Amino acid sequence: ADPPSIARKRTRTSDMNALSIATTANAVRLAGKTAPSRQRSRVPVTGRFVGTSSLRRSSTLRARGRASLVVNAEGSSSVDVVSPDVESDAVPDVAPISAAEGYVKLAKCLDAIKDLPPSERAEAAENATGTVRSVLNGMKVAGETSRWDCYPELTRRNIFPNELNQMGVKNSSQIGQPNNTNDFNFIVGVTMSTSFLALIVGATLPGDWGAFGSYLIGGISLAVLAVGSTAPGLLQVAIDRFARISPEYRNRIARHEAAHFLVGYMLGVPVAGYSLGLGAAHTDFLEAKLERKVYGKIAISEKTMLPLACVSMAGVAAEALAFEDVRGQEADLRDLQRILNKAEPKLSDQSQQQVTRWAVWQAASMLKRHEASFDALTRAMEEGASVADCLKVIEAAPKPQ
Repeated sequence: ADPPSIARKRTRTSDMNALSIATTANAVRLAGKTAPSRQRSRVPVTGRFVGTSSLRRSSTLRARGRASLVVNAEGSSSVDVVSPDVESDAVPDVAPISAAEGYVKLAKCLDAIKDLPPSERAEAAENATGTVRSVLNGMKVAGETSRWDCYPELTRRNIFPNELNQMGVKNSSQIGQPNNTNDFNFIVGVTMSTSFLALIVGATLPGDWGAFGSYLIGGISLAVLAVGSTAPGLLQVAIDRFARISPEYRNRIARHEAAHFLVGYMLGVPVAGYSLGLGAAHTDFLEAKLERKVYGKIAISEKTMLPLACVSMAGVAAEALAFEDVRGQEADLRDLQRILNKAEPKLSDQSQQQVTRWAVWQAASMLKRHEASFDALTRAMEEGASVADCLKVIEAAPKPQ
């Protein structure tokens, strides 16, 4: 038998270990109730997600912690808390706001963000999210808006290629396939123009000047090919500028970004701004939580994934409904892949393909149903209208039957 002193010492040690484990278990329970979601995505995003939204429908995002207690060989313990993406369905009370008052408030808030230096806009946009959302919700309560947050729930199902064609997609096989039409047109344009110019210089300049000029100009096309094969990103601005010569391509860009804008708006995502500028076409959403979901390390549930997927593929759907090919899908597909990689539970390759097809189908369905708003928004964005004015034309368009 152990001496009394040793027995008392072991008893105290056992009590201390029990107290430590009980205290840690209490911390686990508290963490499970209060652990906040700490997340940190053109888009763009073209159609990029810059300062974007969690796509929650008039609700407050909460993270419900899942904790585990680990006790090592020495008897010490640690708490490992994992916070999955979970949303609350609580809808706050909202006071009605008239259209006149609401659009003035929106314009004032969004213009203030636009006037800030680029480095300060993300923080200002996140801070303004609550104001913009409450104004839009107030207008919805007052019956002034019918498109804002009009798709509170999305349900996924398997979509087959022929269903995309029935929806109006002109060539579903082009979705997800690389498109080099702009690159090809640019190379052909440069080669033809430099060859023609070299011919003129050689025929008009005397002697060696004509020969030297012809060789020099002819070398431009070789230099372009060399840069395109080694560092193609250096030519993107030039390629985009060349493609914008076509009015059809300019309309394609406007339709692409208008689709991101409208689908996001109908899913309850406040829009901060947009650009159709050279090499910088994108739609910016207000809240930074979407950016964190797309580019952060936290896993996202299917409930959150589905709206994100729809916003990502909206531009692709808009192009596929109007054109035989889809040229602006590379950045959108990259964003979608980031979203699918974070889905919990994990998706197989076949499931990811099904989600992609469903997202295009769902976005196309939304755009076709609200075609009048989509066309009006496209025209307004081509004319450079402000975000508040864009929202006005969306709501002023005839309602779908």
